[in-house]
Amino acid sequence: MSMLESTQAVSTSATGAVSRVSFWDAGHLPTLVTSFFYFDTSFMIWVLLGALGNYIAGAFGLTAGQKGLMTAIPLLAGSILRLVLGTLADTIGGRKAGLIGMSVTILPLLGGWLWADSLGKIFAVGLLLGVAGASFAVALPMAGRWYPPEHQGLAMGIAGAGNSGTVFATLFAPRLAEKFGWHMVFALAIIPLAFAFSAYLTYAKDAPGSRRKTKGSEYVSLLAETDTYRFCLFYAVTFGGFSGLISFMPIFLHDQYRVTAVMAGDLTSFCVIAGSAMRPVGGWLSDKIGGIRVLLGLFGLIAAVLAVMTALPPLYSAVALLFCALGFMGLGNGAVFQLVPQRFAKRVGSMTGVVGAAGGVGGFLFPVVLGWFKQYFGSFAYGFGIFAGFAALALITLSIAQRRWIGSWLGEGGVAR
Repeated sequence: MSMLESTQAVSTSATGAVSRVSFWDAGHLPTLVTSFFYFDTSFMIWVLLGALGNYIAGAFGLTAGQKGLMTAIPLLAGSILRLVLGTLADTIGGRKAGLIGMSVTILPLLGGWLWADSLGKIFAVGLLLGVAGASFAVALPMAGRWYPPEHQGLAMGIAGAGNSGTVFATLFAPRLAEKFGWHMVFALAIIPLAFAFSAYLTYAKDAPGSRRKTKGSEYVSLLAETDTYRFCLFYAVTFGGFSGLISFMPIFLHDQYRVTAVMAGDLTSFCVIAGSAMRPVGGWLSDKIGGIRVLLGLFGLIAAVLAVMTALPPLYSAVALLFCALGFMGLGNGAVFQLVPQRFAKRVGSMTGVVGAAGGVGGFLFPVVLGWFKQYFGSFAYGFGIFAGFAALALITLSIAQRRWIGSWLGEGGVAR
């Protein structure tokens, strides 16, 4: 696609007019693909402590609360650093920001490989792993800015499906840890990171007009709007639930059902596939029938499944329920980001950072709450119940807000106007 055509597509997005160009001709496919690989590799690295959690916990004799905190720290660090990396991407461009992010990500991998011999050092590695989680604030707007409104749900869903990197972490990290030791897994993760860096350096391009200086006042203005907090709640449930659950799931399965660390990783990988595959479907479905319709159904389903999980059913029933929960959360991730570019059309980069940070906070709370209740009340059930309540709150919040949104900045059901 020529630069003129690219500019027209972006201009169409900015003016809000609906383009008739097909998805494959509307944007820049190499940027979309390399953004996906950047996010995929970064997400894999981001959740390494969760994937290796059973081995690290065994090495240091961790309590349930310490296990939850260990897996949650990268998620919280990622939520904070997304604001930083998102602002950097707006200022110098997503291409340069992504390359900087991947360059910094090598530090915690080296630390986990050569340095982390105590719980305190593991926590420090976890903080630095947050840089990998911050890739969200670069990869999604980097891809989405090339596409007009009617294709942004699918484009951002494809880029966001990079959360499938978790599958590689939970599937291969335990096996590699069995063979080489958990320290060496951090070293091996440098290989795919180098590949993603090379591909991004070679093929990714910033969309015309996407580079701009983000003012602090823009974040202040976002934080002054009630809709910002609504979207933060929605993403804390969908992405926060997804990232927090997959980070802690190997430990949950191992501690609750006494399965081996490898089997816990395999079962987690099976469930992660649902959430990862459903993200672009959620974006595509929202483009077709509206993000509000999709989210209203999903929040109810997420609340119901997590409520059933409070009974802590037998292993394979629990896995089936978690498979469904992660699939619904994946669909919800795509649906939320079908709505964000419509509501905050001129502030997508900043809002992506804010909403992504909220998702990271939700991801932090999930394993911490599960681990804390297990340690002090003897059961994971309370943690699942609390997050079922958050999903129900999101459903009620959206039900009320959509009455004002439709007809103002949204078409019926959340379809792009």
